[in-house]
Amino acid sequence: MTKVTIFTDGAARGNPEGPGGYGAVIRFVDSAGTIHEKELSAGYRKTTNNRMELMAAIAALEALNRPCEVSLYSDSQYLVNAFNQKWIDSWIRKGWTRGKNEPVKNVDLWKRLLKAMEPHAVSFFWVKGHDGHTENERCDQLATTAADGTELLEDTGAAGNG
Repeated sequence: MTKVTIFTDGAARGNPEGPGGYGAVIRFVDSAGTIHEKELSAGYRKTTNNRMELMAAIAALEALNRPCEVSLYSDSQYLVNAFNQKWIDSWIRKGWTRGKNEPVKNVDLWKRLLKAMEPHAVSFFWVKGHDGHTENERCDQLATTAADGTELLEDTGAAGNG
């Protein structure tokens, strides 16, 4: 199974009514030792940072054309903890609720992420934002560029569902 490293980032620009974007860098090394990279970014309007973080992970996983062993790095503790602390397992068992039957936010994206993960073996790692790590900084730049772009897509999710 091909080993792939993915770095992601989301940027809501601090305003659920304003633009937001996400960026991802996918990297793998082929059998000849050649490093291959793919960069992805897109912008959305009327959304939140958590939705952007999820979209970055989804876009990167959906871009893979065969099952891979994936190490996904994100500065979103929300995303990483959902898997590493088994939050998502308990949400599914509880019918997408948490605590005292409080609905889980972004269920549409969580379901899409789970579907995107199906063919892969995915491990999630948290990285501190703006830590100087090259890929992390590139992802932040991709997300910021997408968020500042003028040709942004409409997010079909509810505003404020962060």
